[in-house]
Amino acid sequence: MPRLSLKTLVDMCSHLQNASKARLGLTSFRSSRQAASLASALHRAGFLSSVYRAGPVPPTEEAMLTVPPEPVTTANVASRRLWLGLKYWDGRPVLGQCRAMSTPARAVTARPEELARVVRGLPTKLDAGVVKGLTLGECLFLDTSEGVLEAREALAKKVGGTLMCRVS
Repeated sequence: MPRLSLKTLVDMCSHLQNASKARLGLTSFRSSRQAASLASALHRAGFLSSVYRAGPVPPTEEAMLTVPPEPVTTANVASRRLWLGLKYWDGRPVLGQCRAMSTPARAVTARPEELARVVRGLPTKLDAGVVKGLTLGECLFLDTSEGVLEAREALAKKVGGTLMCRVS
Protein backbone atom coordinates (compact mmCIF):
# COMPACT_ATOMS: atom_id res chain seq x y z
CA MET A 1 0.00 0.00 0.00
CA PRO A 2 1.40 3.45 -0.83
CA ARG A 3 2.48 5.57 2.11
CA LEU A 4 0.38 8.49 3.35
CA SER A 5 1.66 11.75 1.94
CA LEU A 6 3.05 13.80 4.84
CA LYS A 7 1.27 16.91 3.56
CA THR A 8 -2.03 14.99 3.58
CA LEU A 9 -1.23 13.77 7.10
CA VAL A 10 -0.69 17.31 8.40
CA ASP A 11 -3.86 18.51 6.64
CA MET A 12 -5.93 15.64 8.06
CA CYS A 13 -4.64 16.17 11.62
CA SER A 14 -5.41 19.89 11.60
CA HIS A 15 -8.81 19.32 9.94
CA LEU A 16 -9.85 16.74 12.56
CA GLN A 17 -8.69 18.94 15.43
CA ASN A 18 -10.52 21.99 14.06
CA ALA A 19 -13.72 20.03 13.36
CA SER A 20 -13.62 18.61 16.87
CA LYS A 21 -13.16 22.05 18.44
CA ALA A 22 -16.05 23.37 16.34
CA ARG A 23 -18.22 20.56 17.81
CA LEU A 24 -19.17 19.13 14.40
CA GLY A 25 -20.93 15.77 14.43
CA LEU A 26 -19.86 14.82 10.91
CA THR A 27 -17.00 16.13 8.81
CA SER A 28 -15.48 15.14 5.49
CA PHE A 29 -11.98 14.80 4.13
CA ARG A 30 -10.83 14.08 0.59
CA SER A 31 -10.84 10.34 0.03
CA SER A 32 -7.71 8.31 -0.55
CA ARG A 33 -6.64 4.83 0.49
CA GLN A 34 -4.08 6.28 2.87
CA ALA A 35 -6.49 8.72 4.54
CA ALA A 36 -9.02 5.89 4.86
CA SER A 37 -6.45 3.67 6.60
CA LEU A 38 -5.62 6.41 9.15
CA ALA A 39 -9.34 7.08 9.69
CA SER A 40 -9.88 3.35 10.21
CA ALA A 41 -7.11 3.24 12.81
CA LEU A 42 -8.65 6.25 14.61
CA HIS A 43 -12.03 4.48 14.52
CA ARG A 44 -10.53 1.25 15.97
CA ALA A 45 -8.94 3.30 18.77
CA GLY A 46 -12.31 4.91 19.60
CA PHE A 47 -11.67 8.48 18.49
CA LEU A 48 -14.19 8.41 15.61
CA SER A 49 -17.74 7.07 15.70
CA SER A 50 -17.93 6.24 11.99
CA VAL A 51 -15.96 6.22 8.75
CA TYR A 52 -17.90 6.15 5.48
CA ARG A 53 -16.89 6.83 1.88
CA ALA A 54 -19.54 8.69 -0.13
CA GLY A 55 -20.03 11.59 -2.52
CA PRO A 56 -19.94 15.33 -1.85
CA VAL A 57 -23.30 15.27 -0.02
CA PRO A 58 -23.26 13.93 3.55
CA PRO A 59 -24.94 10.54 3.92
CA THR A 60 -27.79 10.01 6.37
CA GLU A 61 -27.25 7.84 9.44
CA GLU A 62 -29.58 5.21 7.93
CA ALA A 63 -27.56 5.10 4.73
CA MET A 64 -24.29 4.75 6.65
CA LEU A 65 -25.70 1.73 8.50
CA THR A 66 -27.60 -0.02 5.72
CA VAL A 67 -26.26 1.00 2.31
CA PRO A 68 -22.82 -0.33 1.33
CA PRO A 69 -20.42 2.39 0.12
CA GLU A 70 -20.43 2.99 -3.62
CA PRO A 71 -17.32 1.49 -5.22
CA VAL A 72 -14.67 3.97 -6.32
CA THR A 73 -14.22 4.05 -10.09
CA THR A 74 -12.23 6.25 -12.43
CA ALA A 75 -15.45 8.12 -13.23
CA ASN A 76 -16.26 9.07 -9.62
CA VAL A 77 -12.90 9.10 -7.84
CA ALA A 78 -12.63 12.91 -7.85
CA SER A 79 -15.95 13.37 -6.06
CA ARG A 80 -15.44 10.78 -3.27
CA ARG A 81 -15.14 12.04 0.30
CA LEU A 82 -14.47 10.29 3.59
CA TRP A 83 -17.27 11.16 6.00
CA LEU A 84 -15.98 10.95 9.57
CA GLY A 85 -18.27 10.90 12.59
CA LEU A 86 -16.80 12.68 15.62
CA LYS A 87 -17.46 11.53 19.18
CA TYR A 88 -18.24 13.56 22.29
CA TRP A 89 -18.41 12.57 25.96
CA ASP A 90 -20.02 14.79 28.60
CA GLY A 91 -20.08 17.65 26.10
CA ARG A 92 -16.33 17.42 25.41
CA PRO A 93 -14.73 16.07 22.22
CA VAL A 94 -13.13 12.62 22.52
CA LEU A 95 -10.51 13.74 19.99
CA GLY A 96 -9.04 16.76 21.78
CA GLN A 97 -5.69 17.10 20.08
CA CYS A 98 -4.34 15.56 16.89
CA ARG A 99 -0.72 16.54 16.23
CA ALA A 100 1.33 15.32 13.29
CA MET A 101 4.66 13.83 14.39
CA SER A 102 6.16 13.73 10.89
CA THR A 103 6.04 16.72 8.58
CA PRO A 104 6.84 17.14 4.87
CA ALA A 105 10.25 18.50 5.89
CA ARG A 106 11.03 15.70 8.38
CA ALA A 107 9.79 12.13 8.62
CA VAL A 108 10.25 10.59 12.08
CA THR A 109 10.76 6.83 12.23
CA ALA A 110 11.05 4.47 15.19
CA ARG A 111 12.23 0.90 15.61
CA PRO A 112 10.28 -1.46 17.91
CA GLU A 113 12.80 -0.99 20.78
CA GLU A 114 12.41 2.80 20.64
CA LEU A 115 8.64 2.48 20.32
CA ALA A 116 8.51 0.35 23.48
CA ARG A 117 10.10 3.19 25.48
CA VAL A 118 7.65 5.76 24.10
CA VAL A 119 4.64 3.52 24.90
CA ARG A 120 5.91 3.05 28.48
CA GLY A 121 5.91 6.84 28.88
CA LEU A 122 9.67 7.40 28.69
CA PRO A 123 11.21 10.15 26.55
CA THR A 124 13.17 8.60 23.69
CA LYS A 125 15.86 10.01 21.42
CA LEU A 126 15.06 9.32 17.78
CA ASP A 127 16.75 10.44 14.57
CA ALA A 128 14.68 13.66 14.53
CA GLY A 129 15.10 14.59 18.21
CA VAL A 130 13.54 13.63 21.50
CA VAL A 131 10.00 12.23 21.48
CA LYS A 132 8.03 12.46 24.71
CA GLY A 133 6.50 9.30 26.12
CA LEU A 134 2.77 8.66 25.87
CA THR A 135 0.55 9.85 28.70
CA LEU A 136 -2.76 8.49 29.95
CA GLY A 137 -5.42 8.55 27.21
CA GLU A 138 -2.96 9.33 24.43
CA CYS A 139 -2.41 7.24 21.29
CA LEU A 140 0.38 7.28 18.74
CA PHE A 141 -0.28 6.10 15.19
CA LEU A 142 2.40 4.69 12.87
CA ASP A 143 2.61 3.88 9.19
CA THR A 144 4.14 0.39 9.19
CA SER A 145 4.73 -2.40 6.70
CA GLU A 146 1.44 -3.90 7.97
CA GLY A 147 -0.60 -0.72 7.46
CA VAL A 148 -1.51 2.09 9.85
CA LEU A 149 -1.35 0.81 13.44
CA GLU A 150 -1.60 2.29 16.91
CA ALA A 151 1.75 2.08 18.76
CA ARG A 152 0.58 -0.73 21.06
CA GLU A 153 -0.63 -2.77 18.07
CA ALA A 154 2.72 -2.20 16.35
CA LEU A 155 4.56 -3.37 19.46
CA ALA A 156 2.45 -6.53 19.64
CA LYS A 157 3.40 -7.26 16.02
CA LYS A 158 7.04 -6.23 16.66
CA VAL A 159 7.17 -3.69 13.84
CA GLY A 160 8.35 -0.10 13.70
CA GLY A 161 7.57 2.57 11.19
CA THR A 162 7.00 6.25 10.47
CA LEU A 163 5.36 8.14 13.33
CA MET A 164 2.23 9.75 11.97
CA CYS A 165 0.29 11.51 14.72
CA ARG A 166 -0.39 11.72 18.46
CA VAL A 167 -4.02 11.87 19.45
CA SER A 168 -5.44 12.63 22.88
